Amino acid sequence: MTENQISNFVIGKAIYIHRKLGPGLLESAYEKILAHELHKEGFEVESQVLLPVEWDGLNIGKAYRIDLLIERKVVIELKCVDEVSKVHFSQLLTYLKLSDFKLGLIINFKTDLLKKGIHRVVNGLKDDFEW
Repeated sequence: MTENQISNFVIGKAIYIHRKLGPGLLESAYEKILAHELHKEGFEVESQVLLPVEWDGLNIGKAYRIDLLIERKVVIELKCVDEVSKVHFSQLLTYLKLSDFKLGLIINFKTDLLKKGIHRVVNGLKDDFEW
């Protein structure tokens, strides 16, 4: 599957979960439920993937954690915040740069309508966020 196909499937499952449970759970609950739903569909899902940073010979092995990595292609950053901010986009952009993945999604479950809380970041470019 391509990154776009994977992301479309992830978005569909996230919307399904949000419709069933609403916006009131903790981020960790949505993470486990989304991972479970994707795994049931046969996707390779990794949770809390450590992303090291190397600087001038120094290796910081636990610098970052990717919430979900799907099929070793798509980075999913889950949020439960009132509003997605620039720092959330910067966080995902950093993950994409450090890992060399092409596509990431920010999914903010703390919205009345989940499609308002979904943001795609592609190759360091954002699709729907005003800087």
